[in-house]
Amino acid sequence: MTTLSAVTQTLEVIFAALVAPAFLGWVNQCRAWLQNRRPPSVLQPYWGLRKLFHKDAILADGASPLFRITPYVVFGTMIVAAAIIPSMGTRLPLSTAADGIALVGLLATARVFVSLAAMDIGTAFGSLGARREMMVGFLAEPALLMVLFVAAMISQTTSLPLIAESLSVGVHSLYPSLAFTGVAFTLVLLAENARIPVDNPATHLELTMIHEAMLLEYSARHLALMEWAAALKLFNYACIGFAMFVPWGATREALGPLGLVLAVPVLAVKLVIAGAGIALIETLSAKLRVFRAPEFLATAFLFAVLGLLVHLLLGT
Repeated sequence: MTTLSAVTQTLEVIFAALVAPAFLGWVNQCRAWLQNRRPPSVLQPYWGLRKLFHKDAILADGASPLFRITPYVVFGTMIVAAAIIPSMGTRLPLSTAADGIALVGLLATARVFVSLAAMDIGTAFGSLGARREMMVGFLAEPALLMVLFVAAMISQTTSLPLIAESLSVGVHSLYPSLAFTGVAFTLVLLAENARIPVDNPATHLELTMIHEAMLLEYSARHLALMEWAAALKLFNYACIGFAMFVPWGATREALGPLGLVLAVPVLAVKLVIAGAGIALIETLSAKLRVFRAPEFLATAFLFAVLGLLVHLLLGT
């Protein structure tokens, strides 16, 4: 392990933790612009987190230790995910742990803890949100795995950094299979991050919300960590998409310090474009009924399967 790789790894984690709320704020700002509303500041998520961290936590009667530790587990899980996703570099100390299948399992661990904590208190809305969250995860994970399998078959590896390296070398190659899987990944990103059309992160209407229903009993620092973890999850999913579909810009050890200097602004530009794209999709979409969510995710799975078939039959 060289000094540069260690510095890149540290910078990658710090950048993810600090910029994730700004990325969420950028999505909200673009969405307000597109809807002809006065946009909130990009720094609004930071102000919300600061306010929550300065409040005193209130715990529900009968809250078990699971309810108390879940915010720390979920936040830690998202930090670990940010560390192994190749957002700035591909030859980093934790690259050996950056297996795509293991990453899906890591994200699933956070979902299980959030769902169990939501049911721990025994409220109707928490249990309702937990059941819906597990339904979405049950349908989204196979589609995400299928997307990763297509990229892995092209690159002959399930390691996300090596996938990014392999696809970035073939800059002049066209992969029709990745076009189908790109659509599938976009649908999964929206569903997994409680975005429209599957869920609306800005509403607290009990009969329709999924993610927010599981956080109703949290307050103060616990709620701040959960909100921060949600922003990190959106950031991580965007970086997974960059690694598979827009892999250029991540530094390698051979490029030296210059690669690291260029990797940061390249990642920032990707995030700006991705945030605007998410906001545009949300603006053009309508909120689906909960019972239509399986159809939405089944469509994502079918696009991923089409990508796999195109690669197997045409070799591209």
